[in-house]
Amino acid sequence: MKRMIVNGIMMLTLLAAAACGKSGGGGGEVPKVEEARTIYVSATGNDNAPGTREAPMGRINDALKKALPGDTVMVRTGKYYEKVRFPRSGSEGKYITLKAYPGEHPVIDGEGQTVAGKEQLVLIRAVSYVVLEGFDICRLRSSTPWANVNGIVADEGSGNFIIRRNHIYNIEHNVDKDLGRSGHAIEVLGNTAIAMKNVLVEDNEIHDCNTGYSENLTINGYVDGFIVRRNKIYNAENIGIDAAGGYAANTVPAYNYARNGVISENILYNIDMTTGPIGVVHGHGAIGIYVDGARNITVERNRIYDCDRGIGVVSETDAYPTSDCIVRNNIVTGSQRVGIYMGGYLNYTGGGSRRCYVINNTLVANNRSRGAYGEIEGELRMTEHCFDNVIRNNLVVAGPDDLFFHKYTSTGSGNVIDNNLYFAPASAAGWIWNTINGPAITDFSAWKTASGVDAASLHGQDPLLPADFRIPANSPAKNAGFVLPADKAGELDFYGQPRTVNGKVNIGAVQ
Repeated sequence: MKRMIVNGIMMLTLLAAAACGKSGGGGGEVPKVEEARTIYVSATGNDNAPGTREAPMGRINDALKKALPGDTVMVRTGKYYEKVRFPRSGSEGKYITLKAYPGEHPVIDGEGQTVAGKEQLVLIRAVSYVVLEGFDICRLRSSTPWANVNGIVADEGSGNFIIRRNHIYNIEHNVDKDLGRSGHAIEVLGNTAIAMKNVLVEDNEIHDCNTGYSENLTINGYVDGFIVRRNKIYNAENIGIDAAGGYAANTVPAYNYARNGVISENILYNIDMTTGPIGVVHGHGAIGIYVDGARNITVERNRIYDCDRGIGVVSETDAYPTSDCIVRNNIVTGSQRVGIYMGGYLNYTGGGSRRCYVINNTLVANNRSRGAYGEIEGELRMTEHCFDNVIRNNLVVAGPDDLFFHKYTSTGSGNVIDNNLYFAPASAAGWIWNTINGPAITDFSAWKTASGVDAASLHGQDPLLPADFRIPANSPAKNAGFVLPADKAGELDFYGQPRTVNGKVNIGAVQ
């Protein structure tokens, strides 16, 4: 028995040694790990080709069908007349990546493609761990009533995806305002019971899109955790960036709003509703960055100029007040109407804004046009139903026909407004409290008495702003701000420098 056991042990040892040395099939083989592949696509390629650099495929969709987790589909210069869809997910650490060949210029082109209902040039649907990078996505147009024309759509519980360094333009629904004029350059839509998480939209350029009543870059519905940063959006007829809730995105009320997101370091300009037919009725109603019915959104370090309105932290729906949002360290100039505003719309909704912070922003010469009631909307504005909000450390430089601050109605309570700097170089700009259309209070002491706010604010002192808005050492805004907790004020100013230095903080967006 002992000899049989010894012989058995020797045999097992020999088998194990043999198994460790194998590289082919058979029992005991160590599984081979598949290496990530690159599949190449060229406009002059052939879909019967293997997809190598020397023998590329001809269609993006056919290459994506071959791509497995960890693979990259690399697309060469040329025009691709396809509606592209990611057919499967990658996995954690093994994204499926669709990207431009380095230094080249592939175009996903909608020219001549039909739009029936809701259509898009790129679709990320019910998949995760995918990347879209480096394409022109353009020229999808429709004149069909009630169509919905889009550049990129992500929906149905997709998550862990990146939309990066794409150039999106001429996405157009060219119908009258009464025929459902609508579309998006990028739409992220949480329309299922699965939260869309870890969404990154960065370094894209979006321009010359006719989106009608919709927006250029939209985060809507059950999206829980997103970053929208360093995008450039311009020459648009409606809202630049929108984080939304309370609309028809999701059938479950608890899921029907975007949450826990950051909108940062974006540049937005020339967003003007009067360039399209909707502006005939609504005038200058478009907004650079809009948080509408969403919660826990931070809007920081953005540059917005020459738009209809700058930043809105607003609710258009009764059941979805915009809540617990922070607007900080932004620079807003040259808006047709208000610079930064919050609350609901007059006689329209009871949602309003709750527990939001508007802090350390720089606003200069907004309100170039009057509002819907012939009023000046104000550099800072509270409309209706504002509760427990904080407006502090903002640097406000008024234009020639302007108001520093305008509160439209007596609704709301618990708001803190203080430590701001107000300066009007070319007019006697003032304040309006609890009325739509004046008269304005132009005496600062009278304003503080009438409103009960701004006890520690400054008025009439030139902040000496240079063209880059950096606060000089001799500015009255220097070290004059109220020091807020870092979770509210942020660690960095507009230029990425420390927000608080030696325990002191400037008024305005720049330290």
